[in-house]
Amino acid sequence: MSRHVGIAADLGALLVPHGLQPLGDCPDGDSTITLIGPDEPAFWPIFAACPEYKDGQPDPMDRWSTRIFGELAVTLDAEPLFPFGGPPYAPFFTWAKQTGRFWTSPIGFLVHDTAGLFTSFRGALRWKKPAEIGSNQKPCLTCAQPCASACPVGAFIDGYDVAACKAHVASEAGATCRAGGCLARHACPVGKGTRLPAQSAFHMEAFL
Repeated sequence: MSRHVGIAADLGALLVPHGLQPLGDCPDGDSTITLIGPDEPAFWPIFAACPEYKDGQPDPMDRWSTRIFGELAVTLDAEPLFPFGGPPYAPFFTWAKQTGRFWTSPIGFLVHDTAGLFTSFRGALRWKKPAEIGSNQKPCLTCAQPCASACPVGAFIDGYDVAACKAHVASEAGATCRAGGCLARHACPVGKGTRLPAQSAFHMEAFL
């Protein structure tokens, strides 16, 4: 087995205890940027047990990510990268679309080949390994695209109306979205049912 295959396998094994998974590789000169996100539903119980979540301080998930990715970077001789901490912000959207595993969905959010519309990034690693580019077809091409009509206030009819979305989620009528997550994301058949309600509620609270 080559060293490159070995380090890729090492990464997968190192991510499992944290409820994380590699989501795709983006070529970056003579290096590779590996995007990493939650492996749901395993992720939430692991994160909810961490000290950052329990200490009552702001931004527990970002602080947890900083610690975990810092440790991974030392172990793998990599550079940790994060989707937070800006401006300026690292171009995760651009990197994702170069992996061959992410595409722009009918509602404008990224859709992943296995995680669907609930995909998210906790960080990335820039390191020395060949990029493994995905070869799957964009799932939306053979989908009825229920995400496009699932929003109760039509927030995705013409781009993304963030104000209308927030107003609905904060209202009495938006209780379902607030407690269980975005209905448009839930409508995607790819990865459906993997995100736990408690994780969705956590993100919706942060969104508001």
